[in-house]
Amino acid sequence: MYVPAPAVSRPRRRLAAVGALVVALLAAGCAEDAGGAPVWQQGAGGGSTGSPIPLDPTGSPAPGPSDAAGRAISLAATGDVIMGNAPSRLPADDGEGFFDQVKAALKADLVMGNLEEPLTEDTGAGKCGPEPQNCYQFRAPPGYAAHLRDAGFELLNQANNHGYDYGPKGYQNTQRALEKHGLKHTGAPDQITVVEVEGVQVAVVGFSSYVWSNSLVDIGSAKRVVAKAATMADLVVVQVHMGAEGADRSHVKPGTEMFFGENRGDPMRFSHAVIDAGADLVVGHGPHVLRGMEFYRGRLIAYSLGNFAGGGKSLNSSGRLGWGGVLKVSLKPDGSFAGGTLTSTAMNGVGRPAIDPDHRGLGLVREVSRADFPKTGARLDTAGRITAP
Repeated sequence: MYVPAPAVSRPRRRLAAVGALVVALLAAGCAEDAGGAPVWQQGAGGGSTGSPIPLDPTGSPAPGPSDAAGRAISLAATGDVIMGNAPSRLPADDGEGFFDQVKAALKADLVMGNLEEPLTEDTGAGKCGPEPQNCYQFRAPPGYAAHLRDAGFELLNQANNHGYDYGPKGYQNTQRALEKHGLKHTGAPDQITVVEVEGVQVAVVGFSSYVWSNSLVDIGSAKRVVAKAATMADLVVVQVHMGAEGADRSHVKPGTEMFFGENRGDPMRFSHAVIDAGADLVVGHGPHVLRGMEFYRGRLIAYSLGNFAGGGKSLNSSGRLGWGGVLKVSLKPDGSFAGGTLTSTAMNGVGRPAIDPDHRGLGLVREVSRADFPKTGARLDTAGRITAP
């Protein structure tokens, strides 16, 4: 007989004396980026007014307040975001209004996305060299950070295979561009980004299989980073770029996934391990296609949110490769799940995101969640509302 893993029950974990932690980190010598700045950060963060979230564009009610164990906060997340590819494949009007058709769906107390390109001028260190063949590198002008801010994004993940497309300087330029427009970032080794959201401390940590991020492959190291994050905040969100790529990669199976000789991690093992270590939500991306969702110990895992934006035809938008979604989850301050929705999106012919009136992405996620996780899979109704099994 199937017996589900017990739900996680944790008290609020905010460190009473953050100053003591800072002193300890400094004494131990906290990790630094190539520019000498600490790669962990703590800051006051974004959020809306805290009023209940209106209906999303599908007509389904977005997660709202909860009276039990404190007010639940809403977290929104997307998959891969590329706004264009400089210098010759940028969107019309220099990107103005690029996200207008999805802004309403993104509204939440904290809005996160996976930034799949550097925001930088050409550093001369493009990974593909002067004559790229079967090599993909992306970048958008630094000023495009304003488009992310205007869309409602507040925190961007850099832990992915394109974070270093223009080398360490391009990576640092991206961080500076985001910070200039009031946006947070996460994903560097040992970086734990803590933001305050409606009075709740939320730590966000990014993972991938690349050396410029926290390791997806080293499970022990990943658990230590998440456990540390859990001492610094009430809630811990893991952003992770994992899994092999392709239109035929919608299913999640146990075991390591390889792609062109690269170890893209063991998505199930990794996700369960970081929840065991203290994560309250796992947001996956990387396969360029939507994958299923499951609950483990009461915590939601979204294995891939697919392609959200591929400006300048940077991403293949044919078939299910063109589908994405906005995941919106409400969590109580103790980490317990208080509701969620998935809003289907689709890229148009030039890679601009829009709400998908046919809800194709939602249909796919419902299908593969049932198939891949018959006992633990998230239940999604036809309006996109998410409930535990």
